[in-house]
Amino acid sequence: MAKAYFINKVLATTVVGSYPVLKGGGLRSLFDPLHSAVETAVADQVLAGVDIISDGQVRGDMIGAFSSHLAGIKGQDVIGKVQPASSPITTGDTKFAITKAPKVKGIITGPSTLAHGLHLGTPMYRNKEELALDLAAALVVEAKSLEAAGVTLLQIDEPILSTGIADLAVAKQAIELIVASVRIPTCMHVCGNLSDVIDGILAINVNVLDFEFSKNPKNLELFRSRDLAGRMIGYGCVDSSSDIVESVSEIKARIEKGIEVFDPRMMLIDPDCGMRMRTREAAFWKLKNMCEAAREVRLAL
Repeated sequence: MAKAYFINKVLATTVVGSYPVLKGGGLRSLFDPLHSAVETAVADQVLAGVDIISDGQVRGDMIGAFSSHLAGIKGQDVIGKVQPASSPITTGDTKFAITKAPKVKGIITGPSTLAHGLHLGTPMYRNKEELALDLAAALVVEAKSLEAAGVTLLQIDEPILSTGIADLAVAKQAIELIVASVRIPTCMHVCGNLSDVIDGILAINVNVLDFEFSKNPKNLELFRSRDLAGRMIGYGCVDSSSDIVESVSEIKARIEKGIEVFDPRMMLIDPDCGMRMRTREAAFWKLKNMCEAAREVRLAL
């Protein structure tokens, strides 16, 4: 049985992270133009009924939001040895979310995804693999800051891992460096088709493995013959690549297919990926319908 220490609810709902950015006005926006976007993202997730929310990740794309704060990086170029940020990167917004919801996940872009999103402009690193390990060491500081803030779950986003571009052995080493630095449950999110990388990904030691099963339904078949070794599965059942809002019945059907393979006690229900590129209306109703679908399936169990 998975460690159920962060949510005591069958088919609990969560998000992968990002939400549409809605900037506000007023005096406060002069000091922090994106704080109102954080407020909107958090409020919408709570209203939709999401059990484990995020801060909305509204302050930039997943690469720049972190790389712009790390010493040794200028723009997209690595110009020296990568060092931790001088202050927490995401903790402020996460702390705000914690004041509005009982369970919040902290989110970090993974070392391999960051490394492959940057350009090596220094001879200090021979390759992206060496860079990934130093990025992991720098991100340990952020992970510990999120843990101290009181997050329920720490998610590490590694979409690059499904492409086959990144070295999975190095990715494992880098992720596990971050995981070993905290005591809270950890999650790794990888979107895309897992067919060519599934065994390497399953070798990475995290408490929750989060994948997309809506846009890539064939991913589900990969798990019929594989053991999660007591870990939970983040079950992406809402298409985050489109503004078309799936009905409750459509999402229910996807969840029901999932529980043919996974123990529902081991499943976290979420969208395939972040929804930063969606309209606010589409993002909200996708989450709202997802939560209702999970509720209906839960009641039928």
